[in-house]
Amino acid sequence: MKFEVWAPQADRVALQCEGATRAMEPDPQRTGWWTVEADAADGARYGFALDDGPVLPDPRSRRLPDGPDGLSAVVDQDRYAWRADWPGRGLPGAVLYELHVGTYTPEGTLDAAAERLGHLKELGITHVELMPLSSFPGRHGWGYDGVAPWAVHEPYGGPEALKRFVDRAHALGLGVVLDVVHNHLGPSGNQLPAFGPYFTQTHQTPWGAAVNLDAPGSDEVRAYFRDSALAWLRDYRLDGLRLDAVHALHDDRARHFLEELSESVDALGEEVGRPLFLIAESDLNDPRMITPRTEHGLGLHAQWNDDFHHALHTALTGESQGYYADFARAPLAALAKTLTGGYFHDGTYSSFRGRAHGRPLDRARLSGHRLLGYSQTHDQVGNRAQGDRLAATLSPGLLACAATLTLTSPLTPMLFMGEEWAAGTPWQYFTDHTDPELAEAVRRGRRREFASHGWAEEDVPDPQDPATRDRSCLDWSEPERDPHARVLAWYRRLIALRHDRPDLTVPDLADTKVAYDESARWLAFRRGDIRVAVNLGKEPAGIPLGTGQLEILAAWDETVEPPGPDGMLQVRRESCVVLSQP
Repeated sequence: MKFEVWAPQADRVALQCEGATRAMEPDPQRTGWWTVEADAADGARYGFALDDGPVLPDPRSRRLPDGPDGLSAVVDQDRYAWRADWPGRGLPGAVLYELHVGTYTPEGTLDAAAERLGHLKELGITHVELMPLSSFPGRHGWGYDGVAPWAVHEPYGGPEALKRFVDRAHALGLGVVLDVVHNHLGPSGNQLPAFGPYFTQTHQTPWGAAVNLDAPGSDEVRAYFRDSALAWLRDYRLDGLRLDAVHALHDDRARHFLEELSESVDALGEEVGRPLFLIAESDLNDPRMITPRTEHGLGLHAQWNDDFHHALHTALTGESQGYYADFARAPLAALAKTLTGGYFHDGTYSSFRGRAHGRPLDRARLSGHRLLGYSQTHDQVGNRAQGDRLAATLSPGLLACAATLTLTSPLTPMLFMGEEWAAGTPWQYFTDHTDPELAEAVRRGRRREFASHGWAEEDVPDPQDPATRDRSCLDWSEPERDPHARVLAWYRRLIALRHDRPDLTVPDLADTKVAYDESARWLAFRRGDIRVAVNLGKEPAGIPLGTGQLEILAAWDETVEPPGPDGMLQVRRESCVVLSQP
């Protein structure tokens, strides 16, 4: 087989494969590339030595059996026999479910997670969104410290386990989305700088020097990350990618990396004959991110919408610290704005940033399905000092209200694993850094960060303590007992309504009509023939829905009666109702 590596700064490059060393030759057609032919079967260990230095793993390694500091292993992508005949499934009408493989089950493997996919099928989920799977040092972590963007983390099961997971999901009718990190690599085990100018001091990010997307040598760096994205979609038959923190992808070239990537993904979709999509995590509130390339946008297919989350979170909890401050001034008004306009900050002043932020969406051109709405995510739970979920402080009724607002909105809904049954387990920040100095620095930094917000050090979980990860694993006995079972039944009912009622999948933001009372803490909205009424207050509320006959489709309080002739719906405290014209 042909081995190749980009190492433009090296004078000599050698392949070491299964104990044998072969000198590599410069590729006359590609500057900086080195190639050599060698016999190697699936699983063969290999690496590259630059200028007689240590043997390093392949930057494009597809498998790292001994972790990022060990040798690479050859992967024969044709070895796996796919079983599911999968036509693909696009984003319109989708309900996503964010899942962390390492804590979805106590075993923390892809095969164990695959055994639980039937639960998601029964729940009504359409796509599983896996948190990052790229290889990182140690066994357990969130995945955002990955250092090998082409390789599947070996403790999760490696490449074939991912294929088995995807195959099982597709057989159940579930699409699979993978979270990938292009904006930085982890602080330990990153070998890329030895091979070439993968990073540049031209720009800085929260993680240090930026990935080199626009400085000298950036053509190959862009190709490296673009091709890794295409490899995940092609070789593992994934349906989409979630792109982490794209606002940290600094690129001053005339053609932005994201535009190039979206074009390549669309072309691959045409080639394989199924829809493929990209979902951005972006805090820019810039509609150009999700505007088609033909209309001079970057062409990504959707983005996470933190504005919806922040408005909903402040309405539910009353929290007002940090970036919640702007939303907490009038949370129901903020929520109404995101339900009808997508962004809350659309050119308005952001006190957290100390400046105006965002730009309005053109609702005539961009549909709501391009924005993901959620009440909880790994970030919004795990970045709290104790990793506490909404269920730790809110009543089941308020959790039902959060589910109703998320699952009946014009946005594409996404759940965070366990929220569907009000999981009692936290989801905390945990690491398994093998470098003792790095481990201690992370431990101290985490405690120092939250000490500045008034937390005692002993109340902040130690990320390196294995018990922190263990506490974060879902308890699969919970869904069988109340109050978890009742919350789970409510989620199933709402998702079923979203699939069954066309008005709930119409993504027209302009067609959503909202009314609310900030002091009484109720909000109602109309989508076609559907009416949704939510009372977040501690007192019963009369919510005007207009005249005309309405029937109840779902009610958290089963004793609620349809509106009378005056159109007034009486809703108990911390409760919600979904209705429809017959």
